[in-house]
Amino acid sequence: MISTRGRYAIRVMIDLAEHEDGGFIPLKDIAARQEISKKYLEIIAKEMVAGGLLTGASGKGGGYRLCRKPEDYTVGEILNLMEESLCSVACLAGETNDCPRKSVCQTLPMWTEFDRMVHDFFYSRRLSDLLNGGAPGQPGTPPEVLS
Repeated sequence: MISTRGRYAIRVMIDLAEHEDGGFIPLKDIAARQEISKKYLEIIAKEMVAGGLLTGASGKGGGYRLCRKPEDYTVGEILNLMEESLCSVACLAGETNDCPRKSVCQTLPMWTEFDRMVHDFFYSRRLSDLLNGGAPGQPGTPPEVLS
């Protein structure tokens, strides 16, 4: 399951892309538009700055902005930064699969394939796609809810 941290991070990125004017956007403005606690967004934004997704500036005229163009971000990289793991099963969550049953597990290939599909799905979606309605390169009906 994708956590609120991951979902809110995507919403912050969309908000910044929609309101980009070259300057920094105050977090209080994002929090108000997205109806998310400013305190919670401070934690998320700090992690996104540390992860290289956003640039932050403090003081008068401060706030946050994207480091790159919306088309240069994938949803996968945003979620990868914010989520502990997107793996469907614990045995695939680590760097190496140390499960003692991996050589005889009949379900491991299915979980591996499923995780590859999830990875490919999120890494094929760009932030700019979400601005255009969802599907890669195709404007369409926006998803019901991202929250």
